[in-house]
Amino acid sequence: MNNKWQDTLESAVSRIRDFDHKAAEQAQQHSDSLTKPPGSLGKLEAIACQLAGISGQLWPDMTRKTVIVMAGDHGVCEEGVSAFPPAVTPQMVLNFLNGGAAVNVLARQAGADVICVDIGVNADLEHPKLVSRKVVRGTANMAKGPAMTREQALQAIAAGIELVDEQAAAGVRVFATGEMGIGNTTASSAIASVLTGLSPEQSVGRGTGINDEARARKIDVVKRSIAVNNPDPTDPIDVLAKVGGAEIAGLVGVIIGAAANGCPVVIDGFISSAAALVASRITEKTKPYMLSSHLSHEQGHIKLLAAIGLSPMIQLEMRLGEGTGAVLSFHFIDAALKLMQEMATFESAGVSKG
Repeated sequence: MNNKWQDTLESAVSRIRDFDHKAAEQAQQHSDSLTKPPGSLGKLEAIACQLAGISGQLWPDMTRKTVIVMAGDHGVCEEGVSAFPPAVTPQMVLNFLNGGAAVNVLARQAGADVICVDIGVNADLEHPKLVSRKVVRGTANMAKGPAMTREQALQAIAAGIELVDEQAAAGVRVFATGEMGIGNTTASSAIASVLTGLSPEQSVGRGTGINDEARARKIDVVKRSIAVNNPDPTDPIDVLAKVGGAEIAGLVGVIIGAAANGCPVVIDGFISSAAALVASRITEKTKPYMLSSHLSHEQGHIKLLAAIGLSPMIQLEMRLGEGTGAVLSFHFIDAALKLMQEMATFESAGVSKG
């Protein structure tokens, strides 16, 4: 095996600083001095304190925000697990690149950039804005054998880390996870079942909108994939390689890379949370750097978040992916910081604490 990818991963993990509890406590003290009852801003206060602990600063500059959309195809689509054909993956990649997808609209509203990465699309794509980091031309059918080799999984993780390193060096301070890949809820359900012990009946949802018959088939496919590959739940990279996807592996790298660069990473929905669970099992040091954006309509999502220890900011019954929920949550990050920076304290406003 080429150890280059493993070295990239290990180097990134070694760069992750411990959460700065002192800075978080100072942020909480400041929040408690503002003209409001203590704790009355709820999760906005918690977000502000978490950002302080991540950055080590009371007023971190989180202006530059980017959502990284990883795209890859899945061989398991041969099993009829999706309401959409695999051809939609490359078509949607071009839609992202041309600014026409939901995540593009929401990113423009939030003042954020969208970076679309071909890490495993089963097509030859060319576009001036496309970031090409292709590891595979779609994964293999995991119902018949491993989706990827271990080396491919590590290469995809390394690609995510290196991309975040480049973006952080260019001044990006907040990252969000996005993805595109027909069939990727099936892979995410398999990851969730292996790493949390959930049965496929509990982890498999309706994805892009499949009916009862298709969902039953999807549950069977997840069961067969786990039985055929026998992934080791104590080895997250083994799980990722055998029943994951290239774009999920890329997002594992994005999450670890963000933590290595001292940046918060906003986790999108079910697929992104599967990547977050893998990242947290590779190293628990990533957990304090993660913010959960929303609770997806996928039934297994809440259990995935609980396994990581994350609490979502919002619940809008979304199930689109792309990073849409994560980008929406950028507004809450901005709000949390603005409140900390601009609200008067009881002392400065001459308001009695009672």
